[in-house]
Amino acid sequence: MSDVLHTVENGVSWITLNRPEAMNAVTWDQRERIIALLADASADPEVRCVVVTATGRGFCAGADLRGAPSTGERSEMGVPPAGGRGRVAGDVARMIRLGAQRFISAVLDCEKPVIAAVNGTAAGIGAHLALACDLVLAADSARFIEVFVRRGLVPDGGGAYLLPRLIGPQRAKELMFFGDAVSATEALGMGLVNRVVPAEELPKTAREWAERLAQGPTRALTLTKQLVNASLDVDRTVAFAAEASAQEINMTTRDAQEGVASFVERREARYEGR
Repeated sequence: MSDVLHTVENGVSWITLNRPEAMNAVTWDQRERIIALLADASADPEVRCVVVTATGRGFCAGADLRGAPSTGERSEMGVPPAGGRGRVAGDVARMIRLGAQRFISAVLDCEKPVIAAVNGTAAGIGAHLALACDLVLAADSARFIEVFVRRGLVPDGGGAYLLPRLIGPQRAKELMFFGDAVSATEALGMGLVNRVVPAEELPKTAREWAERLAQGPTRALTLTKQLVNASLDVDRTVAFAAEASAQEINMTTRDAQEGVASFVERREARYEGR
């Protein structure tokens, strides 16, 4: 069976990590498959929302480098290249840039809203995969762990970028310095997740949220996502200019015209995602 399950239903692309025996520790092959599916979602007008979830008790326990290929991509996984030359300066930075950072960027840059349905433990890059999503639903059994410090490692996959923007620098440092597990309820209180639900209700809630987004004005949601994601990295002048440009672009869409027409005609809008 595939390590990544994929279906498209009612405009929603469902991406499911499927290595429950390994708590869904993500392999090279899984990572590349997920990156490709997110790119496909951006390009496919029939896909209007994405859900990332997993099977079993774990959402994603981090990276599983044992799944690295044995050819030219070895250095990308931090494995010494074939030929016996060993690791040299630049190999690790390249590994992070082309691996973990590219993985998380694929979520942040996806042109459709991405929901994380966190069914269990999300650790290391698995936590960052969830937190990079636009909305995070967590089962009450879920946990989030900045596990890197337990291994003597620096956080990767954008953790030091994502967490301060979500919960502030002091809280982010606390999680990263100690590496303690954070329960779903604690994560909700911190602002790491949008909602906590009983584990048995997670698939239903994720479907409701995703299908609601899939019926919305997709291009407006895309532009809104881009504005919000960029807002903390730019000054007011740049943010306001980007907002004006987004409005200009959006007003050329059929959905914007439908939204205005439905308001004038006092009826419910029927968005097509175009």
